[in-house]
Amino acid sequence: MLVLRLLNVVAPAYFLCISLVTFVLQIFLFIPSMFRDPSTTSLLSPALLHGALFLFLSANALGNYVLVIQSSPEDLGKGLNLGEGAEVVADWLDGSRSPGSALPSTHFCRLCARITQRHDHHCFFTGNCIGSRNMRNFIMFCLYTSLACLDSLVAGMAYISVALSMSFANPLAFLTLLPHSISQFFSGALLSSEMFVILMLYLWLGIGLACAGFCCHQMLLILRGHTRYQVRKGMVVRARPWRENLREVFGKRWLLGLLIPVLNVGSNYHRQKEK
Repeated sequence: MLVLRLLNVVAPAYFLCISLVTFVLQIFLFIPSMFRDPSTTSLLSPALLHGALFLFLSANALGNYVLVIQSSPEDLGKGLNLGEGAEVVADWLDGSRSPGSALPSTHFCRLCARITQRHDHHCFFTGNCIGSRNMRNFIMFCLYTSLACLDSLVAGMAYISVALSMSFANPLAFLTLLPHSISQFFSGALLSSEMFVILMLYLWLGIGLACAGFCCHQMLLILRGHTRYQVRKGMVVRARPWRENLREVFGKRWLLGLLIPVLNVGSNYHRQKEK
């Protein structure tokens, strides 16, 4: 449990550091290098278009990240409508009662010390549990983080191709870039700043693929009306139409949440279900 609590602090700090480094590289290195192309007009400059796209993706990724944390699970003993919420939580803490026997639709996380409605999993990068309150923001966070990493990957490859006078037309060029760059770096033929950008390329690739996989996996579970916790525990879930499952998570005004980071607006289905 101590290792998990430590990971719950280190993982968000790691994500925020990577986000800061990415922002600095984009604003002070990649985008200024695009302004050096004299063949484009100032209004249609690739630097301005790329900068606007990166700011849009970053704002949505960080905005939904904050909303995932802000839309936290219920506090202990609140919102349970049982009349004995504090006693139930106390029994869970000392192990004298099984969480599933008291509240089959909720889950008590010992790491968060909170109760989650329709629990899916505990996300260490947000230090929070993912459930009915923040599932949509978590999916948007994964989607825009993967797109921001892809955008940074493309911009970084364009910068490296100019700095090292190389081409990525051959797919093997990216695979052999890291070992070749390491040998050049230790021989003194490669600058430390260029080596750092090359390392970030592979980091963006890994984070982008991981977030895209999380997003696709969560969408598949939502379409089936399942959560990761239910699948792991082998719980039987009543089958419902996939449109109904999507409406429960994204609400009727899903397009608003796709363009800007907002709370789960327009999703009245779940509130009506609880009444």
